[in-house]
Amino acid sequence: MPLGRKNYLFMLIGLGIIILGFILMSGGGSDDPNVFDYSMFSFRRITLAPVVVLAGFGFELFAIMKKFKE
Repeated sequence: MPLGRKNYLFMLIGLGIIILGFILMSGGGSDDPNVFDYSMFSFRRITLAPVVVLAGFGFELFAIMKKFKE
């Protein structure tokens, strides 16, 4: 088997990190089209969430490339 059990476990953790990043990115919209909501440009949505998503993809790459001693 090319990937071991730990690799798959780490891939699930990476997927969770990516999903967390997209959850952090969501929201900030307005129900009223005449009102502009500046909260969509918050630090959490513009900086933190994309960094978390990229970290999740980096963790996925690590999980695929790492060879564990089984």
